Amino acid sequence: MRKFLIILTGLVAVAAIGFFALAPTLAEKSMNRIEGSGQWPVSAAAKALHKRLVIIDTHGDTLLWQRPIDAPSDRGHIDLDRLEAGNVALQVFSSVTKTPKGQNYESNSDKTDNITLLAIGQMQPVNTWGLFGPALLNRSLWHAEKLRRAEAASNSRLRIVRTPADVTTLIADRTAGKRVTGALLSSEGMQNLEGNPANLAVLYRAGFRMMGLTHFFDNDIAGSMHGEKKRGLTALGRRLVPVMEDRGIIIDLAHSSHATFAEVMQVARRPVVVSHGGVKGTCNTNRNLTDDELRLLARNGGVIGIGYWDAAVCAATPQATAKAIIYAVKIAGIDHVGLGSDFDGSTTTGFDTAHIDAVTEALLAAGLAEADIAKIMGGNALRLLTAGLAPLATAQPAA
Repeated sequence: MRKFLIILTGLVAVAAIGFFALAPTLAEKSMNRIEGSGQWPVSAAAKALHKRLVIIDTHGDTLLWQRPIDAPSDRGHIDLDRLEAGNVALQVFSSVTKTPKGQNYESNSDKTDNITLLAIGQMQPVNTWGLFGPALLNRSLWHAEKLRRAEAASNSRLRIVRTPADVTTLIADRTAGKRVTGALLSSEGMQNLEGNPANLAVLYRAGFRMMGLTHFFDNDIAGSMHGEKKRGLTALGRRLVPVMEDRGIIIDLAHSSHATFAEVMQVARRPVVVSHGGVKGTCNTNRNLTDDELRLLARNGGVIGIGYWDAAVCAATPQATAKAIIYAVKIAGIDHVGLGSDFDGSTTTGFDTAHIDAVTEALLAAGLAEADIAKIMGGNALRLLTAGLAPLATAQPAA
């Protein structure tokens, strides 16, 4: 009997080691895929233009996964080497803290959570496991710590930006030939506040400078486009929107319900971002913006980041992304469209961040002027970040 127990214990230990070692890797490989070779024909003219551009991607979910950003990887869509290969000047890294089981674009409950098992499988800090304490807040704080560790390990190749001056210095250093890529922290949904408005200051101190109001379910801030009720802002949401604007936290309306979008547009005093998504005019899925919403976004001065995956643009090709961009420009204007890849967001794309010159090629082939391509690939996002990260004079101390 004793021998049997020893053998059983050993088998359980081996199984546990296998789970912790292999399951997170296998999960990511199955969820963040590249369709085909991931490489597209790019003309010499497009390559030359791409090298001159300031490129900004307003949404990537790489922090969710176990692999470090500063190390090269054959998984997913983003790492530092690939950001450099793609000439990306600044990548917004989002903190995903909770996703519902059976996640879909139509209707999701807030009662389940896929991230708990991932947090345990990746052997994240125990306070992120949901066994006790504010797990969602702690998951975001862990993501912030992961980004800080990547910055520290990068030999100055990765730099976290928090202020307009940080952004300006980053672009100046890159223009001068310095090998550096910017990183900005964002949050995919404000459920990580755990219902406590004081946690906004906690996240601000951790470096968060962009925050999506919702993700795939309604929360205590606002309704989601994919939630059960799809309501607008809650009382807490109406209270926090001006606080975020005052502090220099950019409001992200990706995933927000139509009611939330309309209500924020009525009260917003600063430009907002729709960090990743598409437009119904080229891809009529539930998550994409209507023409009227594009016009409201333009009136607000905001920017939509057009994605690369099929549910955003209806095909995982650079041509589909270019088609959505051109349509959004037609409705909202050239100053209000950018890039929002949703790389590493459990998406299948046609290329990774090392090969986003395929988008430059598609825009150039479609006949867009180089100056307009420069705005789309990063100029518009640069304007939004530089202006939006500055606290207003009415801001309360973030401490």
